Amino acid sequence: MALTDLPLAQLRDFRPEVPEPAGFGAFWEETLASARSAASGPAEYRRVADSPLISVDVFDVRFPGWGGQPVAAWLLLPRGAEGPLPAVVTYIGYTGGRGLYTEHLLWSAAGYAHLVVDTRGQGHDTPDPDPVPTPQYFAGFMTRGIQDREHYYYRRLMTDCVRSVDALRGHPAVDPARIVVSGASQGGGLALATAGLAGDAVAAALIDVPFLCHFRRGTEIAAMPPYTEIVQYLGTHRRHDPDRAFETLSYFDGLHFAPRATAPALFSVGLMDPVCPPSTVFAAYHRYAGEKDMTVWEFGDHGGGLASQPAGQLRWLAARGLRGG
Repeated sequence: MALTDLPLAQLRDFRPEVPEPAGFGAFWEETLASARSAASGPAEYRRVADSPLISVDVFDVRFPGWGGQPVAAWLLLPRGAEGPLPAVVTYIGYTGGRGLYTEHLLWSAAGYAHLVVDTRGQGHDTPDPDPVPTPQYFAGFMTRGIQDREHYYYRRLMTDCVRSVDALRGHPAVDPARIVVSGASQGGGLALATAGLAGDAVAAALIDVPFLCHFRRGTEIAAMPPYTEIVQYLGTHRRHDPDRAFETLSYFDGLHFAPRATAPALFSVGLMDPVCPPSTVFAAYHRYAGEKDMTVWEFGDHGGGLASQPAGQLRWLAARGLRGG
């Protein structure tokens, strides 16, 4: 790997002027209000009776997301801990889902309730029934519905993410004032969007090597997918107007969620990241309205700090009164 973007000194001053699209706030207010009104009932938590774990209770969750559709998740609770507990909600990277609950033991081991949210259409347990089916030009999700903000894929997925916080706030084991959103890559972009959309319902955000930030620059300079899916779409289907595609994408860009996010946030970036160029991460970071810190991994690629990052996150949360119970 090599440096993929600007030098660090320039990244610290990288503040591109990218105007917010017209009606951004109203679009998301209507989107979330519609999803909440469509909810068919509260979240369902079914205990996994055959779990071999002895220190964690595991629940198979279904909560209402976009259009009231059920979204799968795992809830892991440290057994015997006295609640209500601080909670971490984790969103997953591109093409991934909630996976197996045994893959997600860190946060419950540290004394947190942990909700691991499946990704509609990407995970195995949450389908994505597009309300108005749109052409699927390429494998992947970046161009699904890209011609219209109303039907773009990430409208549904980001709504699911906000609704996951709504659901967790009502769980008796969870302190609703201490909910942390987290994720890496696509999950980091979703955590950023949720922090901007869920307001005071989010107490802190852990945003690692985030995707879905500054779409235009990411599309222009990223060397590897998923931004390159947009390049392929625009390069192959030249009858489609790039300005129209980027207009749609602007309603889902972390640059416009960041100024609405006020919870403390810990970002991370890898300076050798060919997937999410560091300048796209810093562009969102500089716009973030709340207290913020950035962990820079000078020789990190898209893995960022890998297994070194969580220890710093745990210390950072503890310093802000969000230590596990």
